[in-house]
Order: sequence, then structure tokens, then C-alpha cells
Amino acid sequence: MTYHIDQLHPGMSASMAKTVTEADIILFSGVSTDVNPAHIDEEYAKTTMFGGRIAHGMLSASFISAVLGNQMPGNGCIYVSQSLKFKAPVRPGDTVKATVTVKEVNVAKNRVILDTVCTVAGKTVIEGECMMMPAVRAAAPTGTA
Repeated sequence: MTYHIDQLHPGMSASMAKTVTEADIILFSGVSTDVNPAHIDEEYAKTTMFGGRIAHGMLSASFISAVLGNQMPGNGCIYVSQSLKFKAPVRPGDTVKATVTVKEVNVAKNRVILDTVCTVAGKTVIEGECMMMPAVRAAAPTGTA
């Protein structure tokens, strides 16, 4: 799916949900090189304020990117910026729902600002705001052969 700047308006939203698995956490640790024991060592994690392992915050935040790139604005969009506030932990087995909602559209600059939220069982775990550049329409062919 692809939305161009003239197809976006405040209030439009899109969501997706993903259950965070053990494999997701281990693979994210490898790709990111973040091997903090709070994510991968249950015995250590039991001694923390969370009382057990938690998923990487950026793993859950990456689900926002999936909604933006796959649904709205969609194929070909470019991330310009993202703010994030981590409000609560995500644990292995939790289902994270990422939702983006159009807040502002600037047609002249081809920029859209969206509110971004991740929830687990209705509780906000991440909130923020991003700026995107939607894909630009291909120019119509000119001339004849």
C-alpha cells in the first residue's frame, strides 16, 4: 500500500500487532548487538526492578516502522524523525499493537507528522511522534518515441 501526500489527512490511522517471541529477542540482540542481561538472562533480570526479562524497547518501537513502511504512508516512504517515550516494559509473549495516526500534513514540503503509540493489552508502553516523507508519485512520461 502507498499513500501519497495528497491522500493523507489528519485522523487517518493504521495499526498492526505482533507477539514478541523468544526468537525475536535473541535475533534482535544479535542484530543490534544489545546483549543487556535484562533482555537475555532471566536470573539476572529477576534482580531488576522489572522482576524478569523484558524485550528491547527498540524492538517494540520497530513495529511502528513496520506500520509506516508497510501500511501508511507505505511503500517508498522515508523516516525523517521519531521521538519515543517508553512508558512500560514489554515481556516475552506480550502482543504489541503499534498504531500511527496522521496529525499534520504539509503538502508543499511533502511531510506528514504522525502520532505513534504501542500498546500491550490496551496499556500504552511507548508513545511518540514521527515525521515522514511519503513516496513521491512517478513523473508522467513525456514525449513520444
